[in-house]
Amino acid sequence: MAAGEIALVDSDSATVAIRLSGDWQVRDGMPALAVLEDGMSSRSGVSKVEFDVTELGEWDSVLVTFALQVSDFCASHKLELDRGGLPEGAQRLLGLAETVPEKSDARSAEQKSSFLARVGTAAQNGWGEATGMLAFIGEMTMAVGRLLRGRARFRMVDLGLMLQHSGADALPIITLISLLVGSIFAFVGAVQLEQFGAAIYVADLVGIAMTREMGAMMTAIVMAGRTGAAFAAQLGSMKVNQEIDALETMGISPLDYLVLPRMIALCAMMPLLCLYADFVGILGGAAVGVGMLGIAPSAYAQQTIGAVTYTHLIGGICKASVYGVLVALSGCMRGMQSGSSASAVGDATTAAVVTSIVLVVCASGVFAVLFYALGI
Repeated sequence: MAAGEIALVDSDSATVAIRLSGDWQVRDGMPALAVLEDGMSSRSGVSKVEFDVTELGEWDSVLVTFALQVSDFCASHKLELDRGGLPEGAQRLLGLAETVPEKSDARSAEQKSSFLARVGTAAQNGWGEATGMLAFIGEMTMAVGRLLRGRARFRMVDLGLMLQHSGADALPIITLISLLVGSIFAFVGAVQLEQFGAAIYVADLVGIAMTREMGAMMTAIVMAGRTGAAFAAQLGSMKVNQEIDALETMGISPLDYLVLPRMIALCAMMPLLCLYADFVGILGGAAVGVGMLGIAPSAYAQQTIGAVTYTHLIGGICKASVYGVLVALSGCMRGMQSGSSASAVGDATTAAVVTSIVLVVCASGVFAVLFYALGI
């Protein structure tokens, strides 16, 4: 049969029948509702609309969609609609479609809120994030207090696994990143220092930069993307599987059992990884200085030892310890705040990485101001 068509037929002075003919299928599209609108505008005294499907062929969801549009039209014009002429299957589908009302925000074309409303919403979200983070920090402080009193409950085997995951398993990526960062610093410094015949000071540049700042920061950023994200994904998956609810039901604190081992492991490994990153970064700079600038290995080593002081080294280790706390807090907090769906776990993982990096960079700025004020 031909594609679906619409025609209006007057049943009586107060009733109009919508005659549907042809095949009403998705492949042919849906006839425009303008035929009904134009026909009703030219008629007066009509109070009832009905369907005539004696010439209707095959049909699918297009017929149901059209019937819903006719229903909306009749409701807006205060007309009575008789669906009795529709096929029985279409009537059942219409009943199902109208059982659950459409959500008010389901339409894609949403009205844009005002600037002040958007600012207020952003402020409320920011305040909620800040209060949630402070609450989590307070709960973790209490958990650490229970740990110091010997009342925290977690398995030592879990702590051992977290130590391996946060320490030895991270050495390959830390080695690669630190080696490249040290080499890049040496290349950048060499371009400028060679103009003044001071290529030997590349050793000072690489040594101080790695031990004072870049070793700790690059290690923290790598661990945020690697370990912090893993913490958030693990805890989020446990929340989806209701494992955290099971722990609470058994009277076991999830913070003690799940979060404390991860935080202890990362805080313990970060200073060691920072020292390792400093050493590898200096080796990367030495490879460039010795291999490309022609500096003697002994001279490069002596220059580095003279430039790097215990203040630089200890300052970098202190930064790494603080960065470890921030990364662990961010990853565990986002994991514990995760929703109960697979997409929520992915969102929590992304938020953990972003939060960790932002906090690490902010802490680095605070350390820079503090060290400058102390004259370090």
